[in-house]
Amino acid sequence: MVVPVILAGGKGLRLWPLSRQTYPKPLISLISDQSLLQDTLSRLKPLEESTAPVIICNVDHRHLIEGQLHEAGVDDFTLLLEPQGRNTAPAIAAAALWLEQQDRLDPMLVLSADHSISDEAAFAGAVQTAGAVARCGHLVTFGITPNHPATGYGYLQRGVALDETQQAFKLGAFIEKPDSTRAKTLLEAGDCFWNSGMFMFTAEAIIAEFEHLKPDILQACWAALLESDGTQPVLLDAQAFGSAEAISIDYAIMEQTDKAVMVPCGFGWSDIGDWDAVWEGSQGDGAGNRVSGDVLAHDVKDSLLHSTGPLLVGLGLENMMAIAMEDAVLVAPRARAQDVKSVVEALREKADVRADAHNRIHRPWGYFESLLILEGFQVKQIVIKPGARLSLQKHRHRGEHWVVVKGTAIVTRDDERLTLGVNETIFIPLGAVHRLENPGTQPMHLIEVEIGDYLGEDDIVRFEDDYGRVEESFPDGS
Repeated sequence: MVVPVILAGGKGLRLWPLSRQTYPKPLISLISDQSLLQDTLSRLKPLEESTAPVIICNVDHRHLIEGQLHEAGVDDFTLLLEPQGRNTAPAIAAAALWLEQQDRLDPMLVLSADHSISDEAAFAGAVQTAGAVARCGHLVTFGITPNHPATGYGYLQRGVALDETQQAFKLGAFIEKPDSTRAKTLLEAGDCFWNSGMFMFTAEAIIAEFEHLKPDILQACWAALLESDGTQPVLLDAQAFGSAEAISIDYAIMEQTDKAVMVPCGFGWSDIGDWDAVWEGSQGDGAGNRVSGDVLAHDVKDSLLHSTGPLLVGLGLENMMAIAMEDAVLVAPRARAQDVKSVVEALREKADVRADAHNRIHRPWGYFESLLILEGFQVKQIVIKPGARLSLQKHRHRGEHWVVVKGTAIVTRDDERLTLGVNETIFIPLGAVHRLENPGTQPMHLIEVEIGDYLGEDDIVRFEDDYGRVEESFPDGS
């Protein structure tokens, strides 16, 4: 048996403006019609004797992750909710301790939720090899056979073979992300592999190494589990987990241990870490362009053009990337893809909310986006998933006019319960207790006009909520 442990806390700053803190890259579709998380879940299906996955994510993304799991047909899972990100070492330590607590002692297959793998049969074979090695007490990392001198990945140097099969090797050395000259040298050496950030080991083995090398992290994670209420999803205690050192599993354990083993792999792996990786991992047209959305490419070569909003026109471009959304556009040479993170940091320094939040705000029931904001009123589009509903709520400072533009809405307004179809409207007075729900089998679209002396999204009082948010404070007030 194998226990998949999926790390879904990546922020994806280099994939801005599509990936942002409120809706990060594991949740978005980049290479296929599914999100990167859903692609990762699909990759587990061919694995023999794979148990229910454990997904580690930020508490703010709980409902979004659950929704994507159900969409992917995965109903048996455990969520470990991080109150704050502390990098991969504390996340893996918490997962190992929880698995040991549950007597799930088969090898942990630790995967990031934001990778791409093209050859899933070869992936399954590598997992089988790694599982046999991990059961012997080794800490296994997957090394990817490089096909070009990449500078965006760290490298693993192969040591001596474990046995005559030469399917697994002692780990010789970790090599930090190299410059282009050093990367060419590593490629030519023939004994260096890309560091995939995927691992396999038993909970017992990795816990023993934490006890030896990073006991403070283990103690903090154990306290975080003990302070949780024992229900699922498992919410790690904020104070205890926050005291854990923020450090990667590579730095904390893998570079220090004498039990590290590498399994070389060639299954078409890519860490979808920036827009150039998206270009590399996508199907191109005859001119080498990757085009998606409302895009016109004229005299364009080897470029990435992606739009989720306005018409994006590329003219006379080569080796460029242009990503357009309703509220932000990024244009840069593909060679500068690694530098996008610095743009996000610059926006944060200016306190620009677009660094971390989309105009479209996703919620467990669907999403909303602001179409127009002026003094005293705001216009929003609200889209509700089939069978979903908002919380039962009221506002202190605004009234709302609703018009259904697609689907059917059931509206609660104080003691009334009304059904509205397309082109029908209703007014929700200030202070009225109300709720909006979609009884249909297709998404319901509604236009909301808010009018009041204060339109802040914290103007809400919740009475009931299907998602347990009555006591929570959400900036969107929904």
